[in-house]
Amino acid sequence: MTYRHARKAAYAAVALCALTLPLAHQQPAQAAANRIRLGSASDVSRASWNGPAFTMNGAGAVIPASMSRAIDDIRGGTGSLDVVVLAGSAPTSGSKTPECDTVMTLAGVNSCTTWTLTAAADATNSQVNTDIRNAEFVYFAGGDQCRYAAWKGTPLEASVESVVAKGGGSGGGSAGHHINSPIVYDACNGSVTSAEALANPYDRTISFTTGMFQWPDYANVINDSHFVTRDRMGRTMTFVARAIKDGLTTGGAAWGVGVEEGGGSLFIDRNGLGTEYGKDAYVVLGDHQPEQAADRKPLTYSNYKIWHLTPGTTFDFRNRPTCGYYLRSVTAGVPDANLYDGTPVTNCGQSGGGSLAESEPNDTRDTADDATALPSPGTITGDLKSTSDRDYFKVTLASGQTAALTCAVPSAYDMDLYWLDATGSTLERSVNDGPGTDESLTFTRTASGTDTYYVDAEAFTGSGSSPYTCTLTKS
Repeated sequence: MTYRHARKAAYAAVALCALTLPLAHQQPAQAAANRIRLGSASDVSRASWNGPAFTMNGAGAVIPASMSRAIDDIRGGTGSLDVVVLAGSAPTSGSKTPECDTVMTLAGVNSCTTWTLTAAADATNSQVNTDIRNAEFVYFAGGDQCRYAAWKGTPLEASVESVVAKGGGSGGGSAGHHINSPIVYDACNGSVTSAEALANPYDRTISFTTGMFQWPDYANVINDSHFVTRDRMGRTMTFVARAIKDGLTTGGAAWGVGVEEGGGSLFIDRNGLGTEYGKDAYVVLGDHQPEQAADRKPLTYSNYKIWHLTPGTTFDFRNRPTCGYYLRSVTAGVPDANLYDGTPVTNCGQSGGGSLAESEPNDTRDTADDATALPSPGTITGDLKSTSDRDYFKVTLASGQTAALTCAVPSAYDMDLYWLDATGSTLERSVNDGPGTDESLTFTRTASGTDTYYVDAEAFTGSGSSPYTCTLTKS
């Protein structure tokens, strides 16, 4: 290369640097994960905890009444525990730790640590995960649930799950409420109004994240927040219809849980019993396929079942009720009037409010208890008092009809489930290992006409008088 050529190359390199350096300087640096701890610098150490417990809040703030209930339940009324608050962004004004400021005023709290995590990669931060795993309650702050959904499949998700598994708890408000349901409206493509959702159930702004947190007794649920104030019943109805149509749930049913802002909080205890605090909440059940749910076509769905929960009232998520709801429909994108109030249905079919308790002897197909008339979903209960005890239940299905059975099994025995045809041949089975391990099976009749089937519940090991509880859903 000649001197002249070399000098021209040098000038070009200098010019390129002059252009690129200012551009690099303008790129904002990613903020590091930020930790602020209040209270004791040392974590509590204890062999066992009494949860899980959950708080589902309509807005971002911690609700002292439900949070105190969760703290007391988890620690069994004695000792203290540690709380971690996870936030996707820092507050723009006021305290940098608003949730922990409230938590630290409550009895039984040893410490409260706020982590502000602005990058998806923060979910792998070792100190973040150590703090979470050493805590007994994790609270997701309000903000953007799409940021939280990005933590799916990360060490942070596993750390939060470990807190619940050891008898701790989880909760959150607004975006934090959304992320605590198994089907998450993630808002990653923007937010949607009720009118927009009803006009097009497949609007691009409606997107879901599934398979993240799946808390006990809370299956097939989609949470929604700021419920009445922002008129979100219509979009929750749409979410429910979409979940069923898209196969995001089991058993052909989906449940929306909408909590109002301004102090609304749904507390759920270790037995799946929800208690409403502060403001109202709504449970919205869709138990059949939508009449119309298609892209660029308005939603049509008949007879949503809606439970209105006022402060102090309860809802059993483990044994979900089959009565006490009012009915509302959507026709061509137009919902019925008075979506937020109605006269509860009291005559829900079979006596006993949609439940069937076994009646011995029911140890053979000939003596099976008939569950065909149960409303859907219906509850079946029984117990296996000896290792030779077998409980039979009879169900009749029409062509194209699906039956799904999910059973909560007590720790006294290991129960197996068999779905039999009219001759006693096994068509489906659920034989999960271990005492107290839940069982579930699903069967669809494809042949024409109707036929009778049998559920055979039997003890593989163990026995006892503790009841099993099964939910039978037909669609």
